[in-house]
Amino acid sequence: MTDAATNPLLLESTLPYGLPDYRQIRPEHYLPAFEAAFAEHRREIENITRVRSMPTFENTMVALERSGDLLGRVARTFYTVSSADATAQIQEIDEALAPLMAAHQDAVQLDGQLYGRVKTLHDRLDDLALEPEQRYLVERHFREMTHAGAGLDDAQKQQLTELNQRLSVLTTTFEKNLLADTNDLAVVFDDAAELDGLTEGELSAAAQNATDRGLDGRYVVTLTLFTGHPYLSSLTNRESRRRLMEASRSRGSRGNEHDNREVLREMVRLRAERAALLGYDSHAAYVTSDETAGSPEAVHALLRRLAVPAARNARAEQEALQRIVDAEAAPFALEAHDWAFYTEKVRAAEYDLDRTALRPWFEAERVLQDGVFRAATALYGITFTEREDLPAYHPDARVFEVHNADGSPQGLFILDLYTRDTKRGGAWMNSIVSQSRLRGTLPIVVNNLNVPKPAAGQPTLLTLDEVTTLFHEFGHALHGLFATVTYPRFAGTAVFRDFVEFPSQVNEMWILWPEVLAAYARHRETGEPLPQEVVDKLHASEAFNQGFATSEYLAASWIDQAWHALDAHAAAEVTDVAAFEAAALADIGLDNPTVPTRYSSTYFAHVFSGGYSAGYYSYIWSEVLDADTVEWFRENGGLTRENGDRFRQRLLGVGGSKDPLEAYRDFRGRDADIAPLLKRRGLDA
Repeated sequence: MTDAATNPLLLESTLPYGLPDYRQIRPEHYLPAFEAAFAEHRREIENITRVRSMPTFENTMVALERSGDLLGRVARTFYTVSSADATAQIQEIDEALAPLMAAHQDAVQLDGQLYGRVKTLHDRLDDLALEPEQRYLVERHFREMTHAGAGLDDAQKQQLTELNQRLSVLTTTFEKNLLADTNDLAVVFDDAAELDGLTEGELSAAAQNATDRGLDGRYVVTLTLFTGHPYLSSLTNRESRRRLMEASRSRGSRGNEHDNREVLREMVRLRAERAALLGYDSHAAYVTSDETAGSPEAVHALLRRLAVPAARNARAEQEALQRIVDAEAAPFALEAHDWAFYTEKVRAAEYDLDRTALRPWFEAERVLQDGVFRAATALYGITFTEREDLPAYHPDARVFEVHNADGSPQGLFILDLYTRDTKRGGAWMNSIVSQSRLRGTLPIVVNNLNVPKPAAGQPTLLTLDEVTTLFHEFGHALHGLFATVTYPRFAGTAVFRDFVEFPSQVNEMWILWPEVLAAYARHRETGEPLPQEVVDKLHASEAFNQGFATSEYLAASWIDQAWHALDAHAAAEVTDVAAFEAAALADIGLDNPTVPTRYSSTYFAHVFSGGYSAGYYSYIWSEVLDADTVEWFRENGGLTRENGDRFRQRLLGVGGSKDPLEAYRDFRGRDADIAPLLKRRGLDA
């Protein structure tokens, strides 16, 4: 135990913007801080529910929004670390915390007296003369508490609480297993010749990984979250590609102590039981009922509509790849681990374009400063100043202060670029502090990526996919920085799950925008810009390989939907995870073994340890809005302050304070059109 009077998590930070002083925080501070924060939040809720006077917006909604401030601060501080630097000690805390956090959240969400006060206000909405944000706050709290089960009887609430606690434990177990198995399956190579095709920087990163593991003189390639590793496109040794793909696909399903199959099967069953308890036919029905999609049927209709042309295009792409292989001296039947490598050969043949050779033009610091930041400055007038005096949670994480064009402070942005064994896979944005006028706070947002870190003295050269990820995650960061709301409930990216990817996808459009690209895509040695003929080829090849890309994404989305369409009885009958996946993919016509799903269930972190259960469809759902918005920017002059200010004020700036589709109509002047998406992905033929 630690003394509450000296626990830095229980004291107001003295650093700018309320940044936690990670230099002072030790692992043993976290659990006592959570216990104190839980207790304080319970007292705050009791102070609301013991009021004898009629519920008012002030004594109920404002008081509710003020409550939980300490818990929010402690939680955001901890979960930033538990996802990005999960040491063994942090993982133990995470496991112990999971059921405690679930129980506390239920105690608040299911509080009958609190729900009664919120319901009273909701029933009288038309009589309260509220501002739009205030009215929407009442609507959302009532909807969310109802959705969470606040209307159940006491016995049902007890059952629900037990389900939620067990699910929280399973979620943490899934993530812990995946991290451990991913590290365990990092592929060891004895000879640099086995890694022929990698750049000098990639090879040095693999050598450094080996040294870090006590394997001097060898090479270790760590795994990414995706099924397909980026190195598959450049490794000339087919056996090396096979080993890398095999390791990736076997995560969480090897029958060892990190096997996730039983974990996810129990999760699916318990989610179905919870949905039934809450009055829904399935977990998917439960989730989509409070998203913009509205129902699983709407999701399935979109996925099936896209799957047919995507699978057709993927087969055509496969035939083109096979022709390349057949022309070689020793032809063979194309397999999944060959796709990316031969795709680059076809791209070179059809477009005279070698994307793997572009890395020297994508030096990470230049991409960040002259690409990501420059585009944001051009659009929104914001500027970035690195604050080396401010501590982040890890030495690799960098802190930048963000100011508006008029010099006013906007918040802090933290970038954590590099992969490490203690960081979960993938890329994400999260908040350490969220903006709120009520609490007088400005935002601190974090972007995490998993770029291999080269050896000391070597430059960090990005792939085009990594450049895309950097722009994408910064789109989330802009959403978190710009949302300007009164109530904490609406801060940052607190929007419907199937809308949250929209701003990040829009931000990808600036990657190849001429004035942005010309600034950041410069050769690291010569300073020469990326040749215009290469840029033209990148544009010409934008729809290339989209059959594969769309199919692998849709396959993962459909697996997610298939699991979560099950009722509890059907879920209990599933005994073979791989067979279930295969049947699901056959059902939608995406069962091409050469085009594997982007994620298999046992390493599908978005769904089984993240917040995307029954919601992985969100990316393509949001992309309908994204593609339509890109058309708007192009029609209205592109990268201008006027356009940026409109997008900031009418979409990014509202956070979750109004219905997202209403906000979109306010920005666009109409509902989104699906045609630009179909054209972008080559699905309109």
